[in-house]
Amino acid sequence: MQEKGTISIHTENIFPIIKKFLYSDNEIFLRELVSNAVDATQKIKRLATLGQYTGELGDTTVEVSFDKDKKTITISDRGLGMTAEEIKKYINQIAFSGATEFVEKFKDAKDANEIIGKFGLGFYSAFMVAHTVEINSLSYQEGAEPAKWTCDGSTSFEISEGSRTERGTDIILHINEESEEFLDKWKLQSILDKYCKFLPVTIKFGTKTESVEDGVDEEGKKKWKSVEVDNIINTTSPIWTKSPNDLKDEDYLAFYKELYPMSEDPLFWIHLNVDYPFNLTGVLYFPKVKNDFDFQKNKIKLYSRQVFITDEVKDIVPEFLMLLHGVIDSPDIPLNVSRSFLQADGNVKKINNYITKKVADKLAELYKKDRKVYEEKWNDIGLFVKYGMISEEKFAEKGKDFVLLKNTKGEFYTLPEYKEKVKAIQTDKNEQTIYLYATDVNKQDAFIQSANKKDYDVLVMDSPIDSHFIQHLEGKEEKTQLKRVDADVVEKLIQKDDAYANLLSEEQSTKVKEIFEKAIDNKSYSVEVEGLNPEELPVTVTMDEFMRRMKDMAATGGGMGFYGSLPDSYKVAINGNHSVIDKILKAESEEEQTKLAKQSFDLALLAQGLLTGKDLTEFVKRSVGMI
Repeated sequence: MQEKGTISIHTENIFPIIKKFLYSDNEIFLRELVSNAVDATQKIKRLATLGQYTGELGDTTVEVSFDKDKKTITISDRGLGMTAEEIKKYINQIAFSGATEFVEKFKDAKDANEIIGKFGLGFYSAFMVAHTVEINSLSYQEGAEPAKWTCDGSTSFEISEGSRTERGTDIILHINEESEEFLDKWKLQSILDKYCKFLPVTIKFGTKTESVEDGVDEEGKKKWKSVEVDNIINTTSPIWTKSPNDLKDEDYLAFYKELYPMSEDPLFWIHLNVDYPFNLTGVLYFPKVKNDFDFQKNKIKLYSRQVFITDEVKDIVPEFLMLLHGVIDSPDIPLNVSRSFLQADGNVKKINNYITKKVADKLAELYKKDRKVYEEKWNDIGLFVKYGMISEEKFAEKGKDFVLLKNTKGEFYTLPEYKEKVKAIQTDKNEQTIYLYATDVNKQDAFIQSANKKDYDVLVMDSPIDSHFIQHLEGKEEKTQLKRVDADVVEKLIQKDDAYANLLSEEQSTKVKEIFEKAIDNKSYSVEVEGLNPEELPVTVTMDEFMRRMKDMAATGGGMGFYGSLPDSYKVAINGNHSVIDKILKAESEEEQTKLAKQSFDLALLAQGLLTGKDLTEFVKRSVGMI
């Protein structure tokens, strides 16, 4: 048997195009060829199950090997195998059925995943790294002859008699000069670990050395010896392929450690398993998240029938759940995972909605099952819940039942509980209920204490997305405003009808204002003299709630960039009813008045953490002098 021919396609330069446009992702050749070998192996097993193949299955391990001297990489399987006619059909015709369309549509493609799978070009990815490819195959069919196919990367091929004596296929790649980096054990090992770690058929790549027990020595201590064992790449039945009923917590935790060896244990996990209206399995873990905006994204791995595809799952998983870790496996997600194609795919939207619902259901279940445990985990999961409520309307609807507010005393409340708690005392004269909050409990302690003296409650809102969450709450909670506890003096935060009158005359107030403006000498601070509780501080420095919130949102990428570029501006509230102000007015000299005003102002800055550098040094020197 000897035959030469050309692959029947309309263009002569298909191989240069494959090489050129897939070159940036050339390592996926191994994923494609090993996946093909696994498919062939699963098919023979299926035929055996159906009684259509009655021979011995034998060892069905897929083997990857390389020969540095001969510059070859070989992928061998004991699957279905192919006859010469089948090679011509599947390799020469079907794999190229979309070639012309491919050249037209994807000549500008930048990502191999836009192409592989879409046009059945998986096998031809071999030519990204090989100048010649051989197929040696023997079909499972009785009386079949072994066949060999050779192609040098042009449209010409040669079919001749093969040398294989056992059912299955060898794909032999003769590696080209630019790709000799792949003739390296560790390089191949890393690619196999990445793409083939959970394939459903055993994959062997050479051998490895392991230590095994070898009796005991004279002192009764264990002895060990080194042995060579098969280097098996994969776990053929990862936990997402099993029923949750067959798994224990230890299984989920062990799998997490396998995926993320250096990570702390997760808080909890969700086992996904749906077969209608799409197929999806997987396990998503809630990791412990540090309270900063440096989220560890790209930690969810996307598989298709246990073949790793990508860890960029932006369109499949809602944005707020990109913080989760784990695995999603769906044959219904197209293999060409270019972003534009994913967005257009109906299944992707359904999967996105399903995952959102499953996460919301799990959180609701945890809250109802054991509120105390849920509260203990809130510092870790609060970020997910708030982020979800801000960014996903459907999640926000469910989330309002299990989102918690935490106050400075460490108590937790649901939204309805908190409204009930503060409504009577924290409703102002305009019938707005005011929620007070702190972003830094230590720094804002003086303001928190002032609020507590009036029996006001103060929430802790110290996560990087809380400025956005506050906006969300104000939009959802009727007649409710949130104000940072240091956004104004306490009387102005929640204005009541029984406000303190300013005991200073108009003339005195004007004089005090002039003294302080001269002492401060900074246009960023606007001075106001007000009638406040005599027991409050003589001077308070605050930033307007709206302006500061917009700046906070700008800092966390909330689309408020304009506000982020504005200079900081502060309000200086002078307590006209405080004895220190009376003392300043009665001071013997203008110099003494300025000194006392500056000292009072610096104390107010100190309370806000705004006194730094040279000003702080001057304040300390002045304070020592005054003692």
